[in-house]
Amino acid sequence: MPIDYAAARELVDNLFAQAESDLLAGTAPKVIPSLVNNCDVIFQSRTQAYREALLGCAIARIQDRDINIRLPYVDQGTNAFSGRSLDERVVNPFLQEKRVPSSRGPYLSVFRRSVRFDTSTRAGLRDKEGFDAFLEVIDYLHSIAEDAELNVVLKYLLHRFVQMREAADVPVTRLQRISLEQYDFLISGLLSTPSGGRFPMLLVIAVFQAVKDFFRLNWDITWQGINVADTASGAGGDITITHNGEMILSIEVTERAVDRSRVVATFNTKIAPAGIEDYLFFVRSPDIEPAAQQQARQYFAQGHEVNFVEIKVWILTLLATTGIRGRDGFNQALVELLESPDIPSTMKAAWNDQIVRAIEV
Repeated sequence: MPIDYAAARELVDNLFAQAESDLLAGTAPKVIPSLVNNCDVIFQSRTQAYREALLGCAIARIQDRDINIRLPYVDQGTNAFSGRSLDERVVNPFLQEKRVPSSRGPYLSVFRRSVRFDTSTRAGLRDKEGFDAFLEVIDYLHSIAEDAELNVVLKYLLHRFVQMREAADVPVTRLQRISLEQYDFLISGLLSTPSGGRFPMLLVIAVFQAVKDFFRLNWDITWQGINVADTASGAGGDITITHNGEMILSIEVTERAVDRSRVVATFNTKIAPAGIEDYLFFVRSPDIEPAAQQQARQYFAQGHEVNFVEIKVWILTLLATTGIRGRDGFNQALVELLESPDIPSTMKAAWNDQIVRAIEV
């Protein structure tokens, strides 16, 4: 059957998003050692066509088991496929849009026309080691019959492309003046993007920095790295705001639901020991468990204010209140945070994509 290019693009988009999440979490798809070793060679090769053609072959194999992925030209037989069409309609646009370093030239420009992905092609190639590894992966793909296993292999290839992008320099798009409606769209997109909690944290920090500058406040704003335990570092929360050494606010930014047990644990390990009077939970969802709200009221009676703030509503309210100057300050602070060396390229690419979408609103 002919390749369904729309379905192919949807598949790689979905698996690439999973690969990005895996990278941020420090995990990778589990595959056989020989595939890892061959991909080491292929992704270190200067011949980009090997890895790009391999991605197309994996897609073709998933779509139709009758396709002989060693035959990437339709005139090579009834079971051949159009590698050029697959590249032009799926692979190359996908890699370009995801900002993965890739070729822009004609498909398989390194090969002669009507090439076969077998040993007969080896003699005319400069990087024979890379091609040998490429052929081994092609043979492995042909040996797989199960959809689940093929999808894992494809996801692993995409994981390697994510790693390649991570090693490259992804410039951060500067945020120009946009409307509050576009900010709403942008913030929603960033909060829904898997980032291991980084995007919510950066958004909140950028707003506090913008508020500090707008009102010329003598604040010191410090924050913890992602996944750094507050108790181990001695901090009361993810973000701490002080004035002349005196704590003003202690803030926890979370993507997870806040239930009663979490409020109790936070009070016992952070709020009470440090004598914190004002503690804010910044949350993605406005739905707070009633038992958590009730527990917070009990602490209020003891002199400790524990409150819950929905991130997007809070940001939009302050951006509207501080006007153009405040929004410019937020834009600058957020971009500077994103340009930090410790921010993964995956997040920078996601930011760039969300900016494009927001501008189109």
